[in-house]
Amino acid sequence: MSLLAPTLQAFFTEHLIAQRQSSPHTVAAYRDSLKLLLVFASEHCEKNPSRLHIADLDAPVIGAFLDHLEHNRGNAATTRNARLAAIHSLFGYAALRHPEDAAVIARVLAIPPKRRNTTLITFLDEPEVKALLAACDQTTWTGRRDRALFALAAQTGLRASELTALTSTDIHLGTGPYVNTLGKGRKQRITPLTRTVADILRAWLDERAQAPGDALFPTRRGTPMTRDALERRLAVHTRTATTVCPTLAGKKVTPHVLRHTAAMRLLRAGVDTTVIALWLGHEKVATTAIYLHADMALKEKALARTSPDDTEPGRYRPTDTVLAFLEGL
Repeated sequence: MSLLAPTLQAFFTEHLIAQRQSSPHTVAAYRDSLKLLLVFASEHCEKNPSRLHIADLDAPVIGAFLDHLEHNRGNAATTRNARLAAIHSLFGYAALRHPEDAAVIARVLAIPPKRRNTTLITFLDEPEVKALLAACDQTTWTGRRDRALFALAAQTGLRASELTALTSTDIHLGTGPYVNTLGKGRKQRITPLTRTVADILRAWLDERAQAPGDALFPTRRGTPMTRDALERRLAVHTRTATTVCPTLAGKKVTPHVLRHTAAMRLLRAGVDTTVIALWLGHEKVATTAIYLHADMALKEKALARTSPDDTEPGRYRPTDTVLAFLEGL
């Protein structure tokens, strides 16, 4: 049997960081998943984590760990599958180094992800976007920063990690303004900016007067914003915007919702899904299909094309007589 500890260390230092050059976010996610697994297996096998062998983490133990995540920690299927993906990555790496444990490793790699229900995405309509941007108090420094940040997010669809990692040199506001991003999978992409967003960012950069390489959207201390800070600021302004736009009350607005909003804007403008996938930095074009499912307007147009020639397109609207009858009940 092979000790797990040296393989685990090599998995992070040699494989994830040196070879794959995984992002800090990926390293942190894998670290948390495997730390939970080691604590669980240590209690299950009554061994210190450093003394665990690969054979101690066989398929039944991994299965029990996944059940523990769901039933004891209350994790959803999405989180469970993310933890399993980290385990699969570790064992896939271990398979190359420890053929003597091939049988155990193969059974762990055969554990499938759990199927889950797919819900429709949440996105903001144009009045809701305007209400959110208007909720940022322009008489304060943080309000002007947040307005520039949210306007950029809703137009470009950048991920939260990409937004917080932006520096002043990533924004180009000359002819054909654009933002330069190093995104997920270390893929660089260029996203054009509209004139409105470019003007907002130009005013923000003039106010910041920051040195090259400084965070584009810093905290008051000058440090880059964290994801948690971004989510808190968005939640604050969403509550304010709800007072003038009640439809926001039924939506949980997160940075990823702004990313969905950018995609829906492109889709409704008639942009092909392959272009939207490139715009968002999706690995697969099929990922962009979720936006087709969420857009009721596109479905209504498709339905109108299948209706008889003498049928007017659109939803059914009851006559005044029918409304009067219903109101009289």
